[in-house]
Amino acid sequence: MPGSLDSLRSRADTVVGDGIEAAVRAKHRWRLRRLGSQALTPSGDGLWAAGDPPPREGCSLEVLIDGAAAFAAITEAIERAHEFVFVTAWHLAPYFELVRGERRVGLGELLAEAAERIDVRVLVWAGAPVPVFHPTRREVADAVATLTRGTRIRCEIDPREHPFHCHHEKTVVVDGETAFVGGIDMTDYAGDRYDTLDHPARRRLGWHDVAARVRGPAVADVKDHFALRWRELTADELPRTSAPGPAGDEVVQVVRTISDGMYESVPRGDFRILESYVRAIRSARSFVYLENQFLWSPEVVALLADKLRRPPSTEFRIVVVLPARANNGQDDTSGQLGVLVSADDGAGRLLAATVRSLSGHRDDRLYVHAKVGIVDDRWLTIGSANLNAHSLLNDTEMNVVTTDPDLVRDTRLRLWAEHLGVDLAEIAQEQPSTVVDERWRPIAAEQLRRLQGGLPPSHRLLALPGVSRRSRRLLGPLVGLIDDG
Repeated sequence: MPGSLDSLRSRADTVVGDGIEAAVRAKHRWRLRRLGSQALTPSGDGLWAAGDPPPREGCSLEVLIDGAAAFAAITEAIERAHEFVFVTAWHLAPYFELVRGERRVGLGELLAEAAERIDVRVLVWAGAPVPVFHPTRREVADAVATLTRGTRIRCEIDPREHPFHCHHEKTVVVDGETAFVGGIDMTDYAGDRYDTLDHPARRRLGWHDVAARVRGPAVADVKDHFALRWRELTADELPRTSAPGPAGDEVVQVVRTISDGMYESVPRGDFRILESYVRAIRSARSFVYLENQFLWSPEVVALLADKLRRPPSTEFRIVVVLPARANNGQDDTSGQLGVLVSADDGAGRLLAATVRSLSGHRDDRLYVHAKVGIVDDRWLTIGSANLNAHSLLNDTEMNVVTTDPDLVRDTRLRLWAEHLGVDLAEIAQEQPSTVVDERWRPIAAEQLRRLQGGLPPSHRLLALPGVSRRSRRLLGPLVGLIDDG
């Protein structure tokens, strides 16, 4: 009798959860149709998002994995700047150290010194209007006051968020020649964003993240977006500059999320990050690899689930790398993973994993904050957008996209080598499905067994605990309906 009751509750949970999820998806479809957006139903089978800005030829895109690499590159670019530095951030800490070791460089000091010789402007989100969430308005105001005190830095606070949403993009533009676009905030709020490829256990929350350094014509698109937001907030028109000349062989497209009604010059919003993911996942033939802080979006999950139910090839695999415990919305992610597990139906095409900081047998939590999507070694996106409706429909976000197969494959191999703890050459000649089946899955499963058996870890990789077809199928969609619409 107890078993049948549990089964009945599970079925009811699934049915009601699916119904609420359908309502969320219908709400999103109606909103996008009303705004004239085809982000959920893009025409054609191309991988580039429609509209402006278009893909730019002649670019260089360098993938910077983890904070130590990204912060060192950003510091060097700012120190060499000779005209201007423009920064956008969800949150920043003036005292945050971008470079560590013998030569330490703090963010506030770096920007203040640059502002003595060039134009330095910073845009930050104003913070949560309800002080139960962080950073609060007061915390942001205090940080900005500390950053700008006694300096020539011009910093504007952007309060134009909708309830529950924020300005979440993270960009740096230097001299109109170089742009950094990614997911890394220059702060140690809720965890130290400075981390290295080997992720040592430091008795604090580590942070795995990814950013991109862009050179060439696409830099102008990042700068123009900053100029749009600055103008809307201050009525100050930034000087126009010509786009930089060719700097490489890659084609790069800058895509954004801007909510409708946020800025007068984009009244209907911009949802081309969502469109990019829809196009790429829809086209997938061999594999989809995602690193993200969240996996809430029912639209993205529906596309993935359809691929699992009707795999386009025998070697098709999906690997998602997520935090072991997200700082919010864990039930949303658990519910959506339940959808994917059900769609996979034991076929072994899906792996949900996380990674940990590890030194010997000492482990600490490692927060997966990267926002990376890779499909078939022919499509790559990196940026600030999470896979939830916050980032795909409501927050202000920026990603870059490329379809350069060599760069995409190299990025996948670098990330997989890091997480698997192997030399890149060991997996370079293996098919992605072979690496997933013979390396990812056995290591992740073994580490989960060790964790559940109370044994010390022997590897950073870990199958995501608590993933089943019955994972929070009601609670996840219910939370999504309330705060992620």
